[in-house]
Amino acid sequence: MDRVLIAGISGAGKTTMARALERRLGLPRHELDALHHGPGWTKRPEFESDVDGFSSAPRWVTEDQYHSFLDDLLWERADTVVWLDLPRRTVMHRVVRRSLARAVSRKELWNGNRESVRDWVDPGHPIRWAWSQHERKRTTTLERIGRHPHLTVVRLRTAGQARRWLATVGAPGAAGRP
Repeated sequence: MDRVLIAGISGAGKTTMARALERRLGLPRHELDALHHGPGWTKRPEFESDVDGFSSAPRWVTEDQYHSFLDDLLWERADTVVWLDLPRRTVMHRVVRRSLARAVSRKELWNGNRESVRDWVDPGHPIRWAWSQHERKRTTTLERIGRHPHLTVVRLRTAGQARRWLATVGAPGAAGRP
């Protein structure tokens, strides 16, 4: 596992898994939200070139997002996809909890951006996105897997399975498969 893409819907734990793999495997981690969002939630003009640059390197871990800008670039360059295919109830609990914490704390996310409760009415907000796109994300992920047979795919269907799998990563003699 040298070029790892973490797939899943908003709230599945992509960033958390990427951070864990960064620590366990010593992979450089690149957070796509941080590269994408400029001030005022606008797309940074350098986004695609930044992603092209890091994904040309021999080792990295990042989240699977922004297909409208990147198409399958990361899928073509990855060697492994860790798919957090968690139940809707799990991701909804997580994404609501995360959004509430962000709105209450007013913590800066990326480039001066902060989340607020009033953002929740936006159809693109992670809460609404996770609810409305859960099944569609599963379908498109399966399609991408079919288009990229060179990838090793680790499909994790529960939070417990993800924790158990992660505990084996980087361990001597571990295969890294569920």
